[in-house]
Amino acid sequence: MRKDDTESSTGNNQEQQQPPSISSTNQLSTRVSDASTSSSSTNFPSSAMRTTTPSPLRLSQSRLQFFIRIISEATHVVINANSSDSVKSLHERIRVMTGIPVIEQRLIYLGKQLQYENKLSDYSIENDSILHLVGRMRSTRHPRTCQLINDMVSYICRICKSILPCGAHPYTSKHIKELMNEFFSLTPKDNNEDASGHLDVFLSNSAPAVLVALYVSSIKGNKECAEGAIRHFLNSCRISLPKNLHLQCVPIVMEFCNLLRKVGSDDPLYVVCRSCLGSLLENGRGTCGWRYHGEEEGKGAVVQEIFPFVSELGSKLFKDLMGSVVESMGPSEADVKDFSAFLIPLHSVISEQRGFRSPISMPLNKLAFHCPLYAKEIEQLHVIFIDLLNIMEKCLGKMQDSSNLKTNGESELNHTGWSQYLFILKELNNIAKLYKGAEEKFWTVLRLRKASLCALIVRYAKQTDDHQWLLQHKDVTDFESRRHLAMMMFPEVKEDYEELHEMLIDRSQLLAESFEYIMHAESDTLHGGLFMEFKNEEATGPGVLREWFFLVTQAIFDPQNALFVACPSDRRRFYPNSDIRDADPCLYNSCKQILQRDPEFIDSNALGLTFVREVEELGSIKVVELCPGGKGIVVNSKNREKYVNLLIQHRFVTSISDPVSRFARGFADILSNPGEQKLFFRSLELEDLDWMLYGSESAICVEDWKAHTEYSSLIETDPQISWFWKVCCCFAN
Repeated sequence: MRKDDTESSTGNNQEQQQPPSISSTNQLSTRVSDASTSSSSTNFPSSAMRTTTPSPLRLSQSRLQFFIRIISEATHVVINANSSDSVKSLHERIRVMTGIPVIEQRLIYLGKQLQYENKLSDYSIENDSILHLVGRMRSTRHPRTCQLINDMVSYICRICKSILPCGAHPYTSKHIKELMNEFFSLTPKDNNEDASGHLDVFLSNSAPAVLVALYVSSIKGNKECAEGAIRHFLNSCRISLPKNLHLQCVPIVMEFCNLLRKVGSDDPLYVVCRSCLGSLLENGRGTCGWRYHGEEEGKGAVVQEIFPFVSELGSKLFKDLMGSVVESMGPSEADVKDFSAFLIPLHSVISEQRGFRSPISMPLNKLAFHCPLYAKEIEQLHVIFIDLLNIMEKCLGKMQDSSNLKTNGESELNHTGWSQYLFILKELNNIAKLYKGAEEKFWTVLRLRKASLCALIVRYAKQTDDHQWLLQHKDVTDFESRRHLAMMMFPEVKEDYEELHEMLIDRSQLLAESFEYIMHAESDTLHGGLFMEFKNEEATGPGVLREWFFLVTQAIFDPQNALFVACPSDRRRFYPNSDIRDADPCLYNSCKQILQRDPEFIDSNALGLTFVREVEELGSIKVVELCPGGKGIVVNSKNREKYVNLLIQHRFVTSISDPVSRFARGFADILSNPGEQKLFFRSLELEDLDWMLYGSESAICVEDWKAHTEYSSLIETDPQISWFWKVCCCFAN
């Protein structure tokens, strides 16, 4: 640190007074035996520390005896000096005793740094006082941060040694949190490099280590104080810092995890730290460049740092899944989320590694493997996959055997352990993509347990979750589960809206006026509520809105309005349709005859065909050329295939491309994510869409209808309800 840097970081504190609870004079024992002796920390050159034994005689007023405390080791060295001695001479004595260069030393007393040119008497140093020796970085870009964290570390060390009041004292916890708040307030928010250097100070000064030391302290109140401080730090990482800096906090939180894991993997504070680390990694979507900048050796180190968490959580999930086979309990949501979060960087690094192609063949050919840094972890991850897949098969089998799964996904049992099954299966699907043959094993299990999987989808799949991995495999789902997944692509229906799009429609001009209202409305407005009223009619409400929608739909598909063309063989179907045989049987038969007719008959021009198509629009016939100059090109045996192809292309593509594109844009507009339009249709069988639009061909089962009816203001035994079902039964019969 340059002299001007030092002055800027300490000069503002010249008039500040140390809080009473920090006063070391009255709280430090005057016995020299209380001072400990040890080697310096790894932050300093390693050399033996000598303790100077004080004279038993009473010291004069100009003679001082005080302690030099090495922050990183929390040890003391006893020094005797005159009050008139210079600070520089004291630094020289420390250099002789410790081997630490003078230029790398900083002495702090009562929050002030001692300057070389001053004397000890200038700082009113008293007998048995404590001076703190900390490292000095001459080129640091964050001098104020260094001093702040050094002060905090020193403060916590003195609490651990009972030099200051224990953590149970109200001021202690408050002061530590205030120092942390100041630390986060100093973090550069708009420069990642500066922010990284600032946050590194917290780690390089062993702040996590001293906080964990306070946490494991046997002194009453210290554990609670440390836990509150660590939780405060974890919360501040996510609240006080912008999201682009969250990954910069990963090394610090990981250090907390590594230290607290030694306390116990079930320790509540360790679990909180682990979840926070997973959350930071998940928000960064697995970016592993927080420390290693994408280098291959660095990626290997990332895997080795992350994998213990994956292994630990994998074992926990396996144990909980085993328990869910015989009990109603199962894996916790927090454990599953953490498992998923830690897999993100692991999956990213493994899939991008050099040395072999993915998917990976197991057992691993280590002779051909050029990245031995994480070969062991790749093998162990495969073992975790196999173990979890096997136990999941048992869980799904038990689920299917222990309950009467109905076709709609409901069950007679309410097993709380099932709620996390889908999330675990999703992660197993992601892992399976890394290994050769693993995907086939995975989907084979799901095909065997299809009934259980479908029940899980209907009961537990939520709109906020990602289920694309299921939509792409229709062979493991049934109609109810596919319908459930498809319907979740639409926005959630609301009953109350702050603003309503109002429409006043004349029944005689239903389609025209409805078109005008919709055409001039913003799409966002139509996503809200609709208020519908017919002219000269008093009725309003949901019933009127439903009637309007029904009538408009009928008008849109009315052949007289020429907006859509119905399929001749099924008036419920409208063009386009990829299968010409189903879409237009008449055209299909005509084209078939043209292609199968004798060449001589076609060449005789007996059919009188040219490369044109006649289109009927609102009662009139319009001739459209299928290609430039089509009116003058006669169809013969050599060009008849081209004619048929152009005819079908125009009939089912060209002529309807504009209305179909508009319809597609409108349909995409009502999805939660317009980009999922193709996925919506690909996830459904053709029969699924038919059933979703107009139901199955079978008759309505009144008993099934009754079983799935909810009553709001009436009860099932009320006379009105009984009359309603009696009438419905009469209609059914």
